[in-house]
Amino acid sequence: MSRPLRIEYPNAWYHVMNRGRRGEQVFGGKDDYEEFISILREAVELFSLKISSFCLMPNHYHLLVQTPDANLSRCMRHINGVYTQRYNGSHSLDGQLFRGRYKAIVVAGDSYLLQLIRYIHLNPVRAGMVVEVGHYEWSSHKGYVSRAKKWDWLHKAFILSMLTQDPSLKEKKYREFMGEEEAASFLHIFNLKKLPSVLGDNPFIDEIKARFFETKRHNEVPESKRLAPDIDRIMRVICDYYRIDKDRLFSMKRGACNEARAIALYLARHLRGETLNSIGEQFGIENYSTVSTIIGRFKVRLKSDRTLNRKLDQIKQVIMSQEQT
Repeated sequence: MSRPLRIEYPNAWYHVMNRGRRGEQVFGGKDDYEEFISILREAVELFSLKISSFCLMPNHYHLLVQTPDANLSRCMRHINGVYTQRYNGSHSLDGQLFRGRYKAIVVAGDSYLLQLIRYIHLNPVRAGMVVEVGHYEWSSHKGYVSRAKKWDWLHKAFILSMLTQDPSLKEKKYREFMGEEEAASFLHIFNLKKLPSVLGDNPFIDEIKARFFETKRHNEVPESKRLAPDIDRIMRVICDYYRIDKDRLFSMKRGACNEARAIALYLARHLRGETLNSIGEQFGIENYSTVSTIIGRFKVRLKSDRTLNRKLDQIKQVIMSQEQT
């Protein structure tokens, strides 16, 4: 089984999800729901985890969390592991409860958090389980409209401050926000067959790619390819570096060396892991063997050409930087 992509850094935000094995239920009744919430509170105390939202559905759960100590994996190992043990014990079962590794999307700490709070809390409504969000028992929605001390463990102050700075208006503003229609573009993201690994605006996504692509790139982690710079960025940086038009990357003359084109093909293969056929399609090359030949010759040059190595390093540095070019 391939390993999931795990990006951890201090104060990172995540939307975490997990489902029951083969779609089976993971919460059989009130005691199970209460037990899971109790374990969430344990994680808050043990690992300094900040939980801003949760919604427990019969066969899956959603969490919105922040990790001041960059320890999401440790937190989730405790939450999933301890709950599985207690669930199996109370139901006289044994073995795996969840379908496998949890999904964690890194989230920008801005308006995306608000949209996720609403998305998570509206899950039961969207599923037709209740008519109104306040009617569902097993989510943190009630914690946002209550000042009871039993909700003090919920990390909601930062979220509410994004709606208003007036303490007397926070619950009112939250209710108004929950009553607004969800953006279709946002809902579309969670209807995709493959969910994104990073959720935010382009500058945030570029920053995450720049910080973690090289360290997370691994054949056993297919999702790491999602951190790779897109092909348009690679082309743009190369064109800027050589001061040429993009058309030059698509031109090829027999017996002539197009260095910029060769670097573009090499980086499409090296950074993005593109297949030879895919690279050929993107650069207007009909035969994949031609792509292989160009990349092979470029690698040979790299072994002895220090100037070319320096150029390649400079281009890669710009591509992987978080600054827009």
